[in-house]
Amino acid sequence: MKIALIAHDRKKDDMVRLAQTFIAFLQTSELMATGTTGGRLRRELGLDVECLLSGPLGGDLQIGARLAVGEVDVVIFLRDPMTPQPHEPDINALVRACDVHNVPCATNQAGASLLLRQLTSQTG
Repeated sequence: MKIALIAHDRKKDDMVRLAQTFIAFLQTSELMATGTTGGRLRRELGLDVECLLSGPLGGDLQIGARLAVGEVDVVIFLRDPMTPQPHEPDINALVRACDVHNVPCATNQAGASLLLRQLTSQTG
């Protein structure tokens, strides 16, 4: 399972907690993340994560490009809807790519938990 993990600044703590909850499953998956999020998951949880660029520097677009060629199975993108993002067009493009390519995309903690719980139950 190839999983992309992205979290806006105010959601990074939530991403670490979410990953901790599902760490056994995530350890069996191929993980990629935008820069700072991936770095925290590596440092704080010891997960093997490929760190791409930071979202504002093109990391969202990198994930979108991989998704478009079938290299991403699931996107967990904990978005902060209350803070304007300078790279909003990139964020919208990534979520749109998920819709176009029928890739599951959770954009909040409740949806991410449901998705990961379902994936965990299917794999063992």
